[in-house]
Amino acid sequence: FMMVLVCLIFSVLSTIEGQERPTVKPLLIMEAILVVVFTIEYFVRLWSAGSIGKYQGCYGRLRFARKPICVIDLMVVSASVIILLVGSNGNIFAASAIRGIRFLQILRMLHVDRQGGTWRLLGHVVYIHRQELITTLYIGFLALIFSSYFVYLAEKPSIDGTSPNGKFRSYADALWWGVVTVTTIGYGDHVPITWLGKVIASCFSIFAISFFALPAGILGSGFALKVQQKQRQKQFNRQIPAAAALIQATWRCYATTVGTSCSGTWRLF
Repeated sequence: FMMVLVCLIFSVLSTIEGQERPTVKPLLIMEAILVVVFTIEYFVRLWSAGSIGKYQGCYGRLRFARKPICVIDLMVVSASVIILLVGSNGNIFAASAIRGIRFLQILRMLHVDRQGGTWRLLGHVVYIHRQELITTLYIGFLALIFSSYFVYLAEKPSIDGTSPNGKFRSYADALWWGVVTVTTIGYGDHVPITWLGKVIASCFSIFAISFFALPAGILGSGFALKVQQKQRQKQFNRQIPAAAALIQATWRCYATTVGTSCSGTWRLF
């Protein structure tokens, strides 16, 4: 993870004006190290996949290589090898080629969560709260449609001669204003200029923003509940061996007590 992060930092520095030349050589060195490490790791995983029944044999390992994470690894390694071959010549194209693999370097961050636990957790939370999310998004979408339409109707006369500065020349412009407003981005490129448009925009913004903010609260509470559930499960799993050891010790003490006749609770067939 640290190697990937350092390589990503060098890649970002290589895009800053005046830092292209000083960072190309360290970036090439880090790329070479990462290529060696990831290539060895890829073939070791491909070889060790045969320990699983469904991946045994050549066909099974080929099926393992078709997994998305393995395909991404192969793409990253192949692109890095090509960049190293181009960059070793020291020409100007090398710097632009290295800058071109920034996206693949971002894909390397998937190595941190190879088992996909984060994505499974997110999918589980979304699936549990799907009804609430669908309801809030539906109401927010309706508010977006109606607010954009009413603002468009209020601002449309302003471009017909009343005010030449109106920007809502189409319903598409009004929808763009609605999206950047209810998501609290507010670029300011489209704003209502009439009093009626401002009143309508104020009322709908308060209503729509509240509904667009609800999914964040729903997901946040869902994540908190899921984390608490996992913590309780971990504590329960830690208590199982202790409870089993206590039961076994109690049974041994009972079985070895003088005058106690005990028999096995199983039969041999």
